[in-house]
This record gives sequence, structure tokens and C-alpha cells, in this order.
Amino acid sequence: MRIGILGGGQLGRMIALAGVPLNLSFRVLDPSRAACAAAVAEHHVGEYEDYAALADFVAGLDVVTYEFENVPVETARWLSLRVPVFPPPEALEVAHDRLAEKLFFTRIGIPVPAYGPVTTRQDYDDAIRKVGLPAVLKTRRFGYDGKGQTVLRTDADIEPAWTLLGGRPLILEQFVKFEREMSLLGVRGREGEQRFYPLVENRHRDGILHQSLAPAPDRGSLHELAEKYVGAALSTLSYVGVLAIEFFVVGDSLLANEMAPRVHNSGHWTIEGAVTSQFENHLRAVLGWPLGDTSPRGFSAMVNLIGQLPQREAVLATAGAHLHLYGKTPRPGRKLGHVTLTADTREGLAEVMRRWQG
Repeated sequence: MRIGILGGGQLGRMIALAGVPLNLSFRVLDPSRAACAAAVAEHHVGEYEDYAALADFVAGLDVVTYEFENVPVETARWLSLRVPVFPPPEALEVAHDRLAEKLFFTRIGIPVPAYGPVTTRQDYDDAIRKVGLPAVLKTRRFGYDGKGQTVLRTDADIEPAWTLLGGRPLILEQFVKFEREMSLLGVRGREGEQRFYPLVENRHRDGILHQSLAPAPDRGSLHELAEKYVGAALSTLSYVGVLAIEFFVVGDSLLANEMAPRVHNSGHWTIEGAVTSQFENHLRAVLGWPLGDTSPRGFSAMVNLIGQLPQREAVLATAGAHLHLYGKTPRPGRKLGHVTLTADTREGLAEVMRRWQG
């Protein structure tokens, strides 16, 4: 069987790598000639809104998926008339716009921080009065890894934030004084079967995910609550594939930050740390195959390699460390790979992390 992937980045690369043992083949569409997934899949160079390129791309495919959520919804819908496309385009539509996402969460009973939509300067002033300060002003579309947003801590930040981001659709969100950031990945098959990975704790640097700890320490009843919320999103959207929702932890409650309708950075640990990786389970779901066991194999930490690479031999010399490089040229702020650290106990994992980090 041949699977098409819209996007040729590291997520597409890892999806394809997970499919090789299952005797699957892959074709990726990406406008960049340097797409790193091209090392493991047939690469079609083309824009996502070039319908001649899309027609060439889709020929002979059994199913299409995507590795990032900024694929145009119209593209996904056009392809869905020719071949099954999962996750469904409706999920893309929700995830494309932070306001639509907040409205969706509220509709299905998932709590969110206070927010206000902003188009005009009057909207901005009204939202500040409603939400209060501190707050975060964000673009409604295309922001990721801390891009397209700025924090308003005092009145002195109001004008500079508007100068930076004003003139486009925005959303002002309450700045949440959270205790931890967590995410939960769920997977839903074509027939409605659902599985969930353990809740993980995420730690960021400069707005970019730095580490994920799996399972999250001291998660208590939060896992059941997160599973309830992710399950509601999966069912409401008639979703197929892996879905991630990121949460702020405030006491015994979870506030949804955003969702990603795709395999997710905070699930990379599952390659070595779970019985079935998120990438294999995504493929199983979109192909209509039985879903795999999502149980953890002990304890894991995923560490992103951002901007520069460690000495390969030093990582490989660390017992319990698993190195994944994406074949990208280093530059500041770029995700170049990740290391998964594994151990049988949480104490053992702490020791592995200490040894690797020096």
C-alpha cells in the first residue's frame, strides 16, 4: 500500500520510518527540495495549492495524511474527493484558527483560559478590559513554537503589542499562571476505537518544547480528566489518526491550550518508550487496521535537539539513550533531532538524564 503525506518534515520522515516494517511505501508532497522526509519516501516537489501538482501527487495513493496542520483545508477537501484523507479536513479547519479552536473546546466541555477575539483596535481595547493583564496576544493562524505572539504584562506593553501584531485576525488570551504544562495523545481508528498514551509533562525553552517526561510525574487523576477531554474531541470530529491536546495544569483542573491534528513532538518518546509508537498507531488508524497497545515501557524523557547537535558518540555511549537525527542543516531555533532516554524506574530515568546532560 502507498500512503501520501502532505509535508516532508521530520514528522513525515518518522511516519514513513514506522511504516517500513509494515511493508508500506510513501510519497510526500513538500515545496522544499531539501525536505528531510525525502530520504525515506518518494518526494514530489510542489505547492499545496497547486492542483496540477496535487493531481500528480495523489495518483496511485491508497490514503493521504499530513504531518503539519497548516495544510490548506481546501487542499485536504479536494484530495478527499479522490482518496480517503485522514484526519478529516474538519479537524484541520478547527486547528487552523485559534478562535475556532477555543469555540470548539467550549462547545464540547473542555475548559479554556479567558479570551477575546481581536480584529480592530476597538476589539483589542475591549478584549483587554474583558481578559485583563497579564495576557498573551496571538495571531489566530500560523503561529507555532512561540511565533506570532507576545505577552502583555503591564499597560506599557499594550501599544508595542498592537504595533507588532495589529492589522490581522488576533486573539487575546489570559496569561495563565499554570503549575505545569502537559499534553495527551489519543488515537482513533476508522471504526471508532480509541486508545490513549500516558499524560506527559512538557518543559519549554524560548517558546519551543525542550523536554517531555512520560508518564508525567504525580499526575494523579489528571490523566483520566485529559483522556475524557481528548476522547470528546476525537468523537465529536469523527477523527481518524493521532490527535494531541496541550493543557495548562492549574490545581486539580486542566485548561486546554491548543490541539494538533497530527502526530506530535511530545509523543516522540513513544518510539522506544511505548509498546506501539504514535507513528505506527497513526498509520494503523488511517489504514483501518487494529490499533496497537499504547502502554509505556517503563519511563522515558524526550529531549529536543534545537539549533545545534551534541557529539553523536557521547549520546550513543550513554546507556538508555536513543538518538534520532532529522538530516537538517543546523540553524538557531531549528529542531534538528531528539534524544529519547529510557529506564525501568523513575529514579533510573533521573540518573540517565543526569549522566547524559553531565
